[in-house]
Amino acid sequence: MAEMQNDVGLIGLAVMGANLARNLADHGFRVAVYNRTSAVTREFKSTTGRSERLIPCYELSALVASLTRPRRILLMIKAGPAVDAVLRELTGLLEPGDVVVDGGNSFFRDTERRQQELAAIGVMLVGAGISGGAEGALHGPAIMPGGDVRAWPLLRELLQTIAATAPDGAPCCEWVGPGGSGHYVKMVHNGIEYAEMELLAEGYGLLRRAGVDNADCARIFAGYNRGRLAGYLPEITAAVLIYRDPETGAALIDRIRDNAGSKGTGRWTVDSALELGVPVPTLAEALFVRYASGQVELREALAQPDPGAAESSGASAEALASMLEPALYVGKVCAYAQGFALLKAAAAAYSWDLNCAAIAGIWRGGCILRSVLLEPIRLAFQRQPGLENLLAAEFAAAELAPALPPFRTLLGRAFALGTPVPALASALGYWEVLHSAQLPTNLVQAQRDYFGAHTFERIDRPRGEFFHAAWSAADDGRSDVSSRS
Repeated sequence: MAEMQNDVGLIGLAVMGANLARNLADHGFRVAVYNRTSAVTREFKSTTGRSERLIPCYELSALVASLTRPRRILLMIKAGPAVDAVLRELTGLLEPGDVVVDGGNSFFRDTERRQQELAAIGVMLVGAGISGGAEGALHGPAIMPGGDVRAWPLLRELLQTIAATAPDGAPCCEWVGPGGSGHYVKMVHNGIEYAEMELLAEGYGLLRRAGVDNADCARIFAGYNRGRLAGYLPEITAAVLIYRDPETGAALIDRIRDNAGSKGTGRWTVDSALELGVPVPTLAEALFVRYASGQVELREALAQPDPGAAESSGASAEALASMLEPALYVGKVCAYAQGFALLKAAAAAYSWDLNCAAIAGIWRGGCILRSVLLEPIRLAFQRQPGLENLLAAEFAAAELAPALPPFRTLLGRAFALGTPVPALASALGYWEVLHSAQLPTNLVQAQRDYFGAHTFERIDRPRGEFFHAAWSAADDGRSDVSSRS
């Protein structure tokens, strides 16, 4: 093997890594590939074409030696200790100016720690969120790189060439920001993804509980995919619902256990929201339902006929579908509003200059979230970069208000039928809370002051002045102004 002739090295040949290697080769790049298990590398080489541009390496040192300088190496390995192990091996092989891209779902704090460790030897680590699954990896994913901006000129052509393209032809790959921002944006992407998947699942569950069969459910979701809900997730929902089990000929969806797994990014999203004090109820409910779905034995033990539940919705499939569409739309917009509010809070907390319009632009193609909704979101943030919450955007204010009455009616039907819709209900609650000038949390603050003397503000006094009341005989204090501001 001639030295220093390959454009990029790729480490990790599981499905995503293998398909990204093929994607790079299909776009004319010479790719040195390596997997910890040599047999995987051999199988990859024997089962794929593009032989002149996919060069197998069986030692990391051989892969590094084969790359043009400054070296560019893409890690496609499982997040966690495996990333640290590979980086330790690479440390003695790389030189100042080389770039390593972690394309896995690493936790953003781990990415920042690793960036500091590699910076000590002059190597730049870029955390790049990559979304699109196996198909996206092969044909064009959405890519969210972040880290040392000096690495971007070395990566721009490589990453933008293999990325998906948005409907306007723009590459679905742009520099996100410093530190761990690339992996953070991918984390929030996944949190929103959890929410949209759960919203669709709750819509499916409601339709089925109302007596709509799988074929009609598929037809309804296919119809949604031709309107403002159009996107990858509604598209595959319709496809899943009509898929037949090769063994039985029956709908496969009815043979799948209702135990949904998760790999951590959804939890990280909710953890970060709690840390930053950002309400993300729909994202959280989607995660909690997955956890609850895993309690199979408990659910089976508790399950029994609900004597108060209606036998049917009292509405035709068409009537339910007409109410479900605006409900799903409100839920989807609210999920995005929560996700982008979290991105804005993180940008402020971590001194990242995140461009929400650019992020929405990245997500328009290639990724799991790709949908027609992302273009109005992109335009909203482009017109108002300081937009505090997506619900204040012009398009949201215009489209969500008329969707609320059928949404409320639909929730009433769901409650009457006894079918769980926690994510849908949380989305409506989120909208209602943010559109309420007066919340009953004045009672919460009074309760806090009663038992803990936590003080409160008064609406008839200036903001920043705090008071405590002598609520009970046991409280020997007097109502007074606190010095805290």
